[in-house]
Amino acid sequence: QVQLVESGGGLVQPGGSLRLSCAASGFTFSDYGMTWYRQAPGKERELVAAISTTDTTFYVDSVKGRFTISRDNAKSTVYLQMSNLKPEDTAVYLCNTRVMFSVYWGRGTQVTVSS
Repeated sequence: QVQLVESGGGLVQPGGSLRLSCAASGFTFSDYGMTWYRQAPGKERELVAAISTTDTTFYVDSVKGRFTISRDNAKSTVYLQMSNLKPEDTAVYLCNTRVMFSVYWGRGTQVTVSS
């Protein structure tokens, strides 16, 4: 079965950096696009970044120039490198993919940006 497991979250000061990982299994990773979402308390889930099978990337405006999404097909892992973090980046970050007609989510990893 499809599984997505996020890791790498934590507490970081404003201006700091984190790298999130999402390890995927149960499907042919290289055949599918991958997406990072985030959800802050009391807010709707927001698409943050996406990467296609050909490494085409998309970013929401609020993270452009600060976040970089990448993938390693050999490791079936997608990454989100986050730099110059701001308090408003505080959220649970979730990995997502669509395989065939089903959408899959990981459980998420908490990112807290605070001094």
